[in-house]
Amino acid sequence: MKTSDAVKPEPLFTLADLDRAEQIVRRHVPVTPAYSWPLLDAELGTATWVKHENHTPVGAFKVRGGLVYVDRLRRERPHVCGLVSATRGNHDQSVVFADREAVLPDVICVPLGTSPS
Repeated sequence: MKTSDAVKPEPLFTLADLDRAEQIVRRHVPVTPAYSWPLLDAELGTATWVKHENHTPVGAFKVRGGLVYVDRLRRERPHVCGLVSATRGNHDQSVVFADREAVLPDVICVPLGTSPS
C-alpha cells in the first residue's frame, strides 16, 4: 500500500473542540500563574518558569478535565442524574468541583489507606 492510499486516522479532537473546552474552563478557573525561579535558573543554566497548578480551585490541573467531561456528559446524556467516582488522587476533586458547578449530585468513593490530604 502506498502512503497516499493509507487511511488518515480521525483526530482525537478538533480545533472547535479545543475552543469549546477553553470556554468551559475559563468560566470556572482563572489562568494559572507561572513564576520565574532564579535559583532553578542558576542550577539549570537556563530561564526556568514554574506553573503553579496548586492555585486552581481544587489545587490541581485535573480540574479542567473534570469540567470538560461533565459539560460533555450533560450535553450528550442529559438523562444522567449523577456521578460515582473513585480514585486515590486528585481526579475526584475535579469531578466534585465540576458536579457542583453543574448542580449534579455525586458520590465519591475513597479507598482505605488513601492519604488524608
